[in-house]
Amino acid sequence: MKLKCIIVDDESLARKLIEENIRQLPFLELAGMCKNPFEAMTLLQEQDVDLMFLDIQMPGMLGTKFLQGLREKPMVIFITAYSSYAVESYDLEVVDYLMKPVSLERFTKAAYKALEEKQKSIALKQPALALENKGYADESFFVNADYALVKVIIQDITHIESMKDYVKIFTTSSAKPIITKSTLKGIEEKLPASKFIRVHKSFIVNLDKIESIRSQNIVISTHNIPVSDAHTESLMRALNQTK
Repeated sequence: MKLKCIIVDDESLARKLIEENIRQLPFLELAGMCKNPFEAMTLLQEQDVDLMFLDIQMPGMLGTKFLQGLREKPMVIFITAYSSYAVESYDLEVVDYLMKPVSLERFTKAAYKALEEKQKSIALKQPALALENKGYADESFFVNADYALVKVIIQDITHIESMKDYVKIFTTSSAKPIITKSTLKGIEEKLPASKFIRVHKSFIVNLDKIESIRSQNIVISTHNIPVSDAHTESLMRALNQTK
């Protein structure tokens, strides 16, 4: 998935720096650069834009006023030298508010937030029970890992482990887990409930991949996954239903 984005800033150096940051991220595609909101308005009418990097203090019209006047708004990341507009920006429901000069690390974090918003928007448009109403052999989803979008085939997942702000996704197709910034609940929502079950506060397993259960530990290949007391009953119930 790529996000088509534009830059709106009256300063040429600022536009150049944002452009360089955009080119560092493979999921961003630069569609154009504008010196003022009036140029941006024309570009937005000509192209479908996912994300706008918008300055606030510009001659002729503030970036905040420009955004308020748009009927159809792309996602917006404000990049400005002024902190006084932060509260107003949150009222406009922008993705992020960055202060100049912006480091690549901070820029990347904001861009990933926009990508996640786009993914959520697409997911909401899909049928709510799509995974339940059809086989999951061909189902997949994408996660951000190693500064790239990585495709995860659902049927290949053996289990998932939570690590604070990150999760490890173990699959049959790779010796190493896929590590992505997410909550366990966030990944769980992408999975068919009939095939995947939470067995511990930190673990989800694919019922089809369980080889054995010994001493309250699930064995999947070389992995031993703990089953908590709180989840034992639901696991047994799920296993009985899959017989």
